[in-house]
Amino acid sequence: MNYQFLLETFFVALSGVPIALLVTVVALFIALPLGFLLALTRINNIPVIHHLAKIYVSFVRGTPIIIQIFIIYSSIPLMLKIIFEKYQIPYDIYKINPIWYAFIVFAFSSTAILIEVFRSALSTIEKGQLEAAYSVGLTTFQAYTRIIIPQALVVALPNICTATVNLVKATSLGYAMSLPEITLKAKVAANVGYNYVEAYLDIFIVYLILCSTVEYLFKRYEKYLSKYKAANA
Repeated sequence: MNYQFLLETFFVALSGVPIALLVTVVALFIALPLGFLLALTRINNIPVIHHLAKIYVSFVRGTPIIIQIFIIYSSIPLMLKIIFEKYQIPYDIYKINPIWYAFIVFAFSSTAILIEVFRSALSTIEKGQLEAAYSVGLTTFQAYTRIIIPQALVVALPNICTATVNLVKATSLGYAMSLPEITLKAKVAANVGYNYVEAYLDIFIVYLILCSTVEYLFKRYEKYLSKYKAANA
């Protein structure tokens, strides 16, 4: 065991944390509202969209995320190339920063997971509360923002936490898109002296710290929201 390399590479791996967090935050920023809206389409059985959302969820949950990465990372450049050539757009699509593909891939995967999270949470809210909101003159938007969503959020938060932690861990697959995140930086450092055991141990430690921090923050927020749950009980 090369302890000097282990220590040095730990900080190399640590330098990839901002990229991993950026991908996580952007993917969640896209996936949370989309997941909620598509969950509503499933609960309300909106024609066509309901079935498309169901197929979408089945596809994502039934396939490994690494395969989704390969499909999206390979197909998007080809589609863009066809479009750019058709409209004579002078841009080399192979110069696109891989982080944009990472945003798409992880938002695509997270949205499907969050659809089921929100669908489950919204199912726990009594329909009578929405009707009561209408009876006092609230609009649908006001009813959801003031009554339905706050209650559903309390129920959904533990599962959102799990989805977020899984998303953070999934960013370790960003190396497949040449994304300079934690895993790729550590593996590149290990290539020189073949110190892969030390590199993987560094990756393990960095992700353990990162995911533990995310879980801690969610637990604090869940504790904060539980006060309102108790007050409404």
